[in-house]
Amino acid sequence: MGEGTYHLVTLGCPKNQVDSDKLEGVLVADGLSSVDQVSDADLIVVNTCAFIEDARRESVDTVLALADQQRDGARLVVTGCMAERYGDELASVLPEVDRVAGFGVPVTLGRRPDAPTPELPSFDLLNLPRPAAVRPWAYVKVAEGCDRSCGFCAIPTFRGPQRSRTAASILDEVDALDAREVVLVAQDLASYGRDQGEGERSIVPLVEAVADLVDRVRLLYLYPSDLTDRLVAAICATGVPYFDLSLQHVSPPLMRRMRRWGDSERFLERIAHIRCVEPEAALRSNFIVGYPGETEEDHDALLAFIEAANLDWCGFFTFSREEGTYAASLDGEVAPGLVAERLHELGEIQDRITANRRDALIGRTVTVLVDEPGVGRTHREAPEIDGIVIVPSALPVGRFADVTVTGALGPDLVAA
Repeated sequence: MGEGTYHLVTLGCPKNQVDSDKLEGVLVADGLSSVDQVSDADLIVVNTCAFIEDARRESVDTVLALADQQRDGARLVVTGCMAERYGDELASVLPEVDRVAGFGVPVTLGRRPDAPTPELPSFDLLNLPRPAAVRPWAYVKVAEGCDRSCGFCAIPTFRGPQRSRTAASILDEVDALDAREVVLVAQDLASYGRDQGEGERSIVPLVEAVADLVDRVRLLYLYPSDLTDRLVAAICATGVPYFDLSLQHVSPPLMRRMRRWGDSERFLERIAHIRCVEPEAALRSNFIVGYPGETEEDHDALLAFIEAANLDWCGFFTFSREEGTYAASLDGEVAPGLVAERLHELGEIQDRITANRRDALIGRTVTVLVDEPGVGRTHREAPEIDGIVIVPSALPVGRFADVTVTGALGPDLVAA
């Protein structure tokens, strides 16, 4: 097993995947090599998610399952959001774990005495180097933390306020990744550069600079009030008119309780403007169902919006009461059974809309990036999130190809 082996498991969102890529860079620099089997690893690392209760439950279940598989003498380390948020508490309830390491804490439980210490600006995941991309696409995190105070979200309490990376460091990382598509991510991407209310939002020049380096640049998580005409134009100019809008709900009374900006009318206006600028634009959003105080009128407003917006992709999530958030103390809890009914109703409508929008592409010639044998994506599909395009397996991975859509299987397309 050489100088040591590791097995790394990543849970949660794309931002966690970036953190894991950078952790892998450190582990490899320390002389460790990756193994597929847990039982072969000297070091097992779990990069956890703590966004909602379901994510925390998955994190704990994963840790326990890995503990059952680890060999004698192996070390099990928990890092990521859950480790940062519940460090001491997590360590006490999971005696199977050798160490709970928050963000930026070395996970190797001590370097070898002869191992050189890397010269880094700080042991901050934002500043760590990372290996070249192993897929034709890669996530790149441009900022950490968030300055907003959304009623349901605990991220600022453990990720801290927004701190943006320098454009130069981001571009150096993009260049080193050698990927055909780069997906820019952050908790509040459109506010890149404007940390703690100071500085200028500089997401547009960043997008333009990244687009000069790669074939595709895609943006995830855009707060709607920051989706300016200039940003819309910049995104469309990249050739990837894909808009992931963080809307959460549309009813004005509920939006105020969420401490969020916007309403159905303003959101529909923005969507209409995007489609006017680029009729081929793809749009995605997520919505919370069952937020405290959500009435039938609020729910009906969301149903009407989903019908009117005709979005390509939508996710609907049950409200999770998070410790330390404004919403944790709100009254008006929605009964679980009613939440389930509302989720089902919304899902049925959106499934029909997504299917119709996919069916409308049958017969069209589209350009795909081949991610793996037999699997490609157009500009309409974000990696690991949306549907895929099933393509001939002979098409070379990492290349672009023009194919003709011959069918649709739910969210996925078939092309030849």
